[in-house]
Amino acid sequence: MKIAVIGAGNGGQAIAGYLATQGYEVALYDIDAKKMDELRQLGGIQLEGRLGGFGKLACFTTDIAEAVNGAEIIMVTTIANAHKAVAQSLAPHLVDGQVIILNPGRTCGALVFKQALVESGCKARFYLAEAQTLVYACRIVRNGTVNIIGVKDEVLLSALPSKDTEYVLSKVNPLYPSFMKTTNILRTSLENIGAMFHPSVLLFNAATIERNEVFWFYRDMTEQVAAFIERFDAERLAVGKAYGIDLLGVKEWIKFAYKDTIGDTLCERMKNNPAYHDIKSPSSIFTRQLTEDIPTGVLPIMELGRAAEVKTPLLESMIHICEALLGQDLHSNGRNLKNLGLAGKRRQEILDYITHEA
Repeated sequence: MKIAVIGAGNGGQAIAGYLATQGYEVALYDIDAKKMDELRQLGGIQLEGRLGGFGKLACFTTDIAEAVNGAEIIMVTTIANAHKAVAQSLAPHLVDGQVIILNPGRTCGALVFKQALVESGCKARFYLAEAQTLVYACRIVRNGTVNIIGVKDEVLLSALPSKDTEYVLSKVNPLYPSFMKTTNILRTSLENIGAMFHPSVLLFNAATIERNEVFWFYRDMTEQVAAFIERFDAERLAVGKAYGIDLLGVKEWIKFAYKDTIGDTLCERMKNNPAYHDIKSPSSIFTRQLTEDIPTGVLPIMELGRAAEVKTPLLESMIHICEALLGQDLHSNGRNLKNLGLAGKRRQEILDYITHEA
């Protein structure tokens, strides 16, 4: 089986390397020609940490057509902000039966991806799904070597429309048994835990980051910031409830995703999660934990709340404060209802669309 991995960042190199060690034919695509030349010279990806081995890849390319030609499964591992552009590039090259999985979709990534494919004139009968999170907690040590810090035991997955989920799982579970069926993409989208953790930690440590003082992103968690995160997260849970979805709270999710985490409180679990232990703070406030997690995470959760008439004052405040902090507009090109193709739809219309019509 040939698998195409789109994006050679942390997650892309980890997934490509692992699948190659399992004997699959793997093609890795990225737009960075220098990075791909270096990888081509190495011949594969070295895994360290929780997983080991050298995965020899079949192809390193900056030609997306070459990457996906003959691939049964296409694993998209780019940042969420790139989903639209990736879909536009893929559109002319997809053929009937190919399975596309966003790793992860963040919030409503599948909607953005589907809309871009259709608008780009794609006629293929593809299967599109999004994962709730990346299977691995991982970091590139150097190009071609990835440290696998943690491996999630269970990762929720849903297709768009959700009636296709069983078929997608039949294709991807031999590769990753950790993928589990869930209700619909609102479950995977609203389980975007990173959108709860990352902006909160960044915002309350912004001055520390700007002073170039390094800290442990999760291990240095404090009780009051953890308490804020739970209040922040309560609005996400309320949005889920409005759509008939009982979401896991942040404290429960850590134990769900990482079974060996110990601790009773959220603060204790963030400090004691082995997968989080060695993750350091970013070097700048202009980081994906804000520039990606706000427009592709916090914003669409707030927008879905508005469609269901759920008040989300902390989510809304976080967006406005981060826009002021960064001096950037995170609304216009973010995942608002218009950009998701959901403008004018109310709660039940959105549910009907993602279940049957998309």
